[in-house]
Amino acid sequence: MKLQWNQIDWKKAEELVNRLQIRIVKATLEKKWRLVKRLQYLMTNSFYAKALAVKRVATNKGKNTPGIDGAVWKTNEEKVKAILNLECQTYHAKPLRRIYIEKFGKKEKRPLGIPTMQDRAMQALQLLALEPVAETTADRISFGFRKYRSPEDAREYAFSVLCRKDSPQWILEGDIKSCFDKISHQWMMENIPTDKRILKEFMKCGYIEKGQLFPTSEGSPQGGVISPTYANMVLDGLEPMILDVYWRSKVKKTFNVKYNSHKVHVVRFADDFIVTSSDRETLEEIKLMIEDFLLERGLTLSKEKTVITHIDEGFDFLGWNFRKFKGKLIIKPSHKSMCKITRKISSIIKENQTAKQEDLIRKLNEVIIGWADYHHSTCAKKSYSTIDHRTWEMLWRWAKRRHPDKNKRWIADKYWKTHRGRKWTFMSDKNILFLMMDMPIVRKGQMALNKNPFLDKEYFELRSKKHRMYRKKAICSNRAAQINFYAL
Repeated sequence: MKLQWNQIDWKKAEELVNRLQIRIVKATLEKKWRLVKRLQYLMTNSFYAKALAVKRVATNKGKNTPGIDGAVWKTNEEKVKAILNLECQTYHAKPLRRIYIEKFGKKEKRPLGIPTMQDRAMQALQLLALEPVAETTADRISFGFRKYRSPEDAREYAFSVLCRKDSPQWILEGDIKSCFDKISHQWMMENIPTDKRILKEFMKCGYIEKGQLFPTSEGSPQGGVISPTYANMVLDGLEPMILDVYWRSKVKKTFNVKYNSHKVHVVRFADDFIVTSSDRETLEEIKLMIEDFLLERGLTLSKEKTVITHIDEGFDFLGWNFRKFKGKLIIKPSHKSMCKITRKISSIIKENQTAKQEDLIRKLNEVIIGWADYHHSTCAKKSYSTIDHRTWEMLWRWAKRRHPDKNKRWIADKYWKTHRGRKWTFMSDKNILFLMMDMPIVRKGQMALNKNPFLDKEYFELRSKKHRMYRKKAICSNRAAQINFYAL
């Protein structure tokens, strides 16, 4: 019988793959590396794992972005064929398609390598086998590109470290220069527990730019499914190295936070990290330790972005500004983040000068709601109000430009209405512009750092459920929701 895409039991596939991943986690905890290798072999040769890998590639945001071969999987027949052709023994990676994306506030662009659909599927398959190991051996304070972890969790941990009166006052803001592009291939081959032949194929595939093939001798290309996990595994060990020096008793030779007299803590999200201390001199020592740690992996710190600051001066991390005002820690959207969203809203309005009002509202709402949702757990009400005002001013100019011969009253009556008691509502017959001020502020609790996403799945599901419940409660008490102004 010929295999049909719609006949695959996806629930069964996820159960079997998850069961095998749990076995890999347990073997990793017991440091049975030969067993880990055998289980990884079973995973990468499993039909259901291959099916899930193809499904992930064929349904994610980049499903319509082709590699150098121009192929995308749209039909069920193509997806089934991809499953059958996904063989590790005969696999050879094709070169990447090089594209560039803009960096905010910089002339230089960020290079991305776009693999083919087949290469992306193989990366997703290898990730199913590697991720359980990566999650088990990862630093407890690593929050970037990990299962059930987010920037909000990194922020909450940083808050718990810095919020008290006796908290550390000095912060080392760390940034690794061109992290993905400079990782040592030799170090990866020696230290990452995965299929070495496949890893070499990923690393040495090269990229094509303007019709010319360029080899790759270092780095893990940005744009691949598995690249963030590789980068995390390369940087794992940073926290233990630092804490081994500052959390260890010189007398008893034991390892505990109570011996942390210098108040040293580390928070890392991908290649961005901060280190705290009670004095500047300790951070200078730690900076030298980090430089040696990175040099071994072919990496260096960015001199421009790696600075030591006092908490009273404030610092930016993951789009938020952390600063103490009279001893009280306030976290709010950073100035850079506000500039980004303002520029984004401005570009949307300028690109839609002749568009229908309802289409403009729909495009603006996607951006506005996303930004407001990202900052909904911080002290963001003042920032929300500022962005709402800037948006109103830009929309007013947009409306006046469309009708140069009409007076202000006519323009206001055409585009702004009084809706459910609220004046100056930018709305059409079908859509209403979302105001950031209507987004409720709900704190997100700190997560338990010793939980494994494969062994403690219930904990993460319950945690997520609790936060959704708190948000729902806050939304229900919101005036805009109470009068059914729009669905939040």
